[in-house]
Amino acid sequence: MHVLHELSATWLDITALIFFVAAWGSYAVFAWKRGQIVPSLHNRMDFYRREWMVRMIERDNRMVDVNVMRNVTRSSQFFASTTMLILGALIALTGYVQQTLDVVSGLPFTMKASARLLEIKIALLVAIFVYAFFKFSWAIRQLNFCGIIVAAAPKMPAENPEQYAPLINSVAKITSYAGENFNNGLRAYYFALAALAWFLHPGLMLIGTVWVIGVLYHREFASRTLRAMLDQDTSPTLRP
Repeated sequence: MHVLHELSATWLDITALIFFVAAWGSYAVFAWKRGQIVPSLHNRMDFYRREWMVRMIERDNRMVDVNVMRNVTRSSQFFASTTMLILGALIALTGYVQQTLDVVSGLPFTMKASARLLEIKIALLVAIFVYAFFKFSWAIRQLNFCGIIVAAAPKMPAENPEQYAPLINSVAKITSYAGENFNNGLRAYYFALAALAWFLHPGLMLIGTVWVIGVLYHREFASRTLRAMLDQDTSPTLRP
């Protein structure tokens, strides 16, 4: 109780923070388990990743594969560099806590908070973006490994394609791991929006967390993009 009083934190603040952390962890586990039993964007992309590697091993000229790998890596590089800029801004913000508190206090619908509590809110955002940076940077390294393996892979002979199945599966798994890390890093950005709402009001943080989970679930398991991917399984083959 003394700590809560010192921070000027209410029970709503504590509830919002606990709910935020629990909701993020629970949704991550839920999404992973549900993705094992129902179609999702991630497992559909896993299917296409393996198909990509099957086609890659059949080609002599792999410039297409190199360009695709480069474009995929560029997305992770963009978010990794952006995350570092955000972290720099957040670290700099810790030196202007009182000024930030004055600005936030003047906004409508805000709940009064102490400078110490504001520092905790900033620290939460720092932790989120540090997590995101590690995910994006690991995805970059994994994609770099895949690029080297793609360059080293021999052309598959038509008479004995089965011998290259382990290589195809291995590269497909690594690209899947990279995609999973990229998704986790991007998910951190979504939850950072909910954490940002805590600067205004803990109730908005609760609402924002529920909203973020709803958006993530819809995009992963019920989006038009996923339906378009699934429609390919039943679409007639086009012939010239």
